[in-house]
Amino acid sequence: MTMQKRTLGNSGLEVSAIGLGCMGMSHSYGQPMETPDAVRLIRSAFERGVTFFDTAEVYGPYTNEEVVGEALQPIREQVVIATKFGIDIAGTAGHDGMDSRPKHIRDVVEASLKRLRTDYIDLLYQHRVDPVVPIEEVAGTVKDLISQGKVKHFGLSEAGVRTIRRAHAVQPVTALQSEYSLWWREPENAILPVLEELGIGFVPFSPLGKGFLTGTIDAKTRFDSSDFRNTVPRFAEEARKANQALVDAIVAIAAQKKVTSAQVALAWLLAQKPWIVPIPGTTKLHRLEENIGSASVTLTADDLADIENAVSAIAVQGERYSPQQAARIDR
Repeated sequence: MTMQKRTLGNSGLEVSAIGLGCMGMSHSYGQPMETPDAVRLIRSAFERGVTFFDTAEVYGPYTNEEVVGEALQPIREQVVIATKFGIDIAGTAGHDGMDSRPKHIRDVVEASLKRLRTDYIDLLYQHRVDPVVPIEEVAGTVKDLISQGKVKHFGLSEAGVRTIRRAHAVQPVTALQSEYSLWWREPENAILPVLEELGIGFVPFSPLGKGFLTGTIDAKTRFDSSDFRNTVPRFAEEARKANQALVDAIVAIAAQKKVTSAQVALAWLLAQKPWIVPIPGTTKLHRLEENIGSASVTLTADDLADIENAVSAIAVQGERYSPQQAARIDR
């Protein structure tokens, strides 16, 4: 079965309906994968129809881009690579861990191109909005990089409505990448209407609630000491206990449809708008295949109503970020 394609907004950037978030192969979710295993997994995704791969210099740091570059070099012209700038990895910019100064953006792009083994980046995101550097300067710098052929498309991540509008006025924004899933629906309030108005695609990260919506995590689950979920309030034991009701509702609907909970959660996102492209991450081939399978799950209007009724009755407990991480989110 061939993977469906989707276009991110008005940009003409066509990608597979399900992308692959590569962060977890090198960063945040316990021990990093061995490079040959990660390369094999990324190539397996391509063989199964995935053409959209998401990385960032900060994942590792740096190692994830190297893995993605090695994996995709032989098929570079057939895939879309997204990476990101804007985090002060070296600790030299001196404010809240951000650095979107124009010179830094240009330096990051040169380094990313080398690690990715390519001469252009398909989609370049500002990883987090920098409160010190005007977004017009950021957008203008990326615009220059686009005119030089080093970048094809401009993206933002976790940006608020005002920032999106200001950036888009300087250089059209192709995609916004922010968290969105059945257990984090805030983007529906103000963000999705603006993206629709401006013709900007949406790339939900953590579309499976950092694993919680798969039904494989419960109050007793213990994470590796290096797993960042240990710091997330929503993954505190009491919150997990309270949030189990949401997963139980999804599990019940999945059972009726004879699919998995993860497939329902991803198919639900795909059903929201034709320009939404989730990027679930995984380190396991069988999970990759399960996630890809969600693109062929059709949710009827009745299914969507059932999901809405079940989910809207449940108040999800716990913040999605620690206070320190939450301070970096643009409103």
